[in-house]
This record gives sequence, C-alpha cells and structure tokens, in this order.
Amino acid sequence: MEVEIVPQHRAPKVEPEPSAWRWHDLTGAAARPLRDPLLAVNFLLLAVGASCGPLLLRLYFLRGGARKWLSSLLQTAGWPLLLVPLCFSFSSRRRRRRHRQGGGDDPISGAVFLMTPRLLAATVVVGIMTGADNFLYAYGTAYLPVSTSSILISTQLAFTAAFALLVVRQRFTASTVNAIVLLSVGAAMLGMGSGGDRPAGVTGAQYAAGFGTALGAAALYGLVLPVMELSQAWHAARAGAAALTYTLVVEIQVVIGLTATAFCAVGMLVNKDFQAIPREARQSELGKAGYYLLLVGTAAVYQCFCLGIIGAIYYGSALFAGIIITVFLPVTEVLAVVFFHEPFSGTKGVALGLSLWGLASYFYGEVRHMAPDAEHQSSSCVDRDCEN
Repeated sequence: MEVEIVPQHRAPKVEPEPSAWRWHDLTGAAARPLRDPLLAVNFLLLAVGASCGPLLLRLYFLRGGARKWLSSLLQTAGWPLLLVPLCFSFSSRRRRRRHRQGGGDDPISGAVFLMTPRLLAATVVVGIMTGADNFLYAYGTAYLPVSTSSILISTQLAFTAAFALLVVRQRFTASTVNAIVLLSVGAAMLGMGSGGDRPAGVTGAQYAAGFGTALGAAALYGLVLPVMELSQAWHAARAGAAALTYTLVVEIQVVIGLTATAFCAVGMLVNKDFQAIPREARQSELGKAGYYLLLVGTAAVYQCFCLGIIGAIYYGSALFAGIIITVFLPVTEVLAVVFFHEPFSGTKGVALGLSLWGLASYFYGEVRHMAPDAEHQSSSCVDRDCEN
C-alpha cells in the first residue's frame, strides 16, 4: 500500500475520526503489497508449520503421550524465540534515533514496545481464544488419524469466509469464490473416504468427541483470523499510533503466544500435567531424550505456523491466511502416508490437485486486482507531482 507524502508547502489533510472510517477504508488501512520479499518468508514458515505441525502432534500421542493440555501448550510455547528478532529491532531503532538529527523528540523510535494499550488488550483476547482453540485441536488430534483431522480442520476456510464477511466486511471476487469452492470440494472428497478409520484402542465415544472438538477448533479458528485482521486494521487506522510494521506484527504474535501459553499452563496445573511429564518421558517409546526433543521440535514448528499466519494477515487478509492453511492440508495427507503409512487413495490425489488449483485461482485474482490499482496510484502520483 503506497502512502502519499504530503509536501511541506501544502496544508496537511484532515483525517476523519476513527468512528467515521468506512469499513472498506478500515480494512484497507492494514493491507500490504503481495510483492514484499518478507511474504515469501512467511509463506515458507506457514508451509513448514501447517505441513509438519499436525504430524509431530499426532506422533506425540502415537508414541505414548496422553496429555492434551501439554500438547495444547506446545502449539504456542515457542513464542520466546521471537524475542531475538525483537531485540535486534529495538537495537536498530535506538541506533537510528541517535544518528537522526532531532530524533530525540520521536517517542516511538525509542520505545521498547510499539503496541498501544488498546491493541494490547485486543491481542490478549485473541490469545485467550487461541489457547482455547489449541485445546480443542489437541483433543481431536488425540483420537483421530491425521487424515481425518486434516479434513475437519480444512473446514476452517468456510468458517473464515463467513466470519470475514461479518467481522471485516471481506469483499469476495470471482477468483476468491472459485478458490473457496475448489478447496471445499477437495475437503469434501477427502471426507468420502474417511469412514472406518477409527484408530485401534479408541472407543466410539472418544472418536465422536474428537470429531466434534476438531470441528469446533476449525470454527473457532475461523473466527480468530478475522479478529486478528480487525485488530490490525483498527490500529492502522488510528491517528497517532505507531505504524503497522512487521516488527509490530511480531510483537502481536509474542503477546498472543504468551497469553495462549499461560491459558494452557493453567489447564496443565489443574490437570497435573507438569507432574506427569517426567513419567511420560520415561515410558515413551521414543526414549527420554527423544520425548523431550519431540516436545521442543513441536513447539518450534508451531511457532513457525503462528508467525506465518499473522504475517499472512498482515500482507493479505484473514481469508488469504485461511486459504494458505487449507492448501497445505493435502501436503499433510501425503506426509502422513509416508511417515504413518496411512492409505492414499485416488480421491486424495484429486483433492490435492483441486487444492493447488484453488490456490492458483486466488493468486491469479489477486494479481489481476493489484495491476489496475498500481496503475491508478502511479498515474495519480504523476498528476499530483508526488515527492519521494
């Protein structure tokens, strides 16, 4: 999104009050161009997290793990890893402030944290929602094979589309609708072959509970994504607030991770999971060292997923993030076949093709939508004698 710099000899524009912002102005305030190199980094992080995270979490249960609150905590426990880039960012801001003439009057450049109190409060709420969603997902993963849980989680795209329409007034293009239809059809096709896949040792009641909680996790996460987008958009539209930079996005993810981890830690305390961890490590089929390595690896992989998600919202939208998540679910299916020896039918192959088609359709529509806007902004800048 290009920002026009007003020359000093012109009177600055008077911004409307936050309450006067229209919905499309509000959500557009946080949009970023899809050509930014950091988008590729977020795409890679999201690919690793979405494809490998469910496999590692399922491996925990397959190799003797049984603590659902612990597996919930692992999905956000890697948030301290983000403190390293934040420290570098703060150090860089301080150096620029010292070398910039008159920089001492800029309170934002010297601030340790860029979040405003309102954004912090909204992010804490998102963190609590994320912690609850983690538990629902972990409960479903404990009793369902990876293929079935992936099918159910793929329905988050439909929930995300519905909530994005209600919460942030998401505008649907023909390419977006086409992508949603293709991805939904792929998920439905996978569902056709999911009967009779109840794992050994899992009762019918447990399977039904896992099915319901996995579907509930998809619905709740479909709400979390638009709420994340709305909080970023409100901050971007608020006069006097720090710019919505990638550093601020990382800060948001740190708060979400900390809050969700604290939420799950309370559950672990009540369920006495902390006392059970040493016993599980001794009894695990992976051995004590392998058990702890699995826990650390799962936390790191899921942190890639979390950062990739909030980055996808920063550069695109909640719907964009939902589509990217969905397109990697068939990849998880393939990896489950390789590592867990789950059957891979022709139906799953067709579903994989439909998912890739849906992703290509979405990006094609975005590129077509961006081209006229870029031309219009360029011509407007020439007409107004814009300065760099």
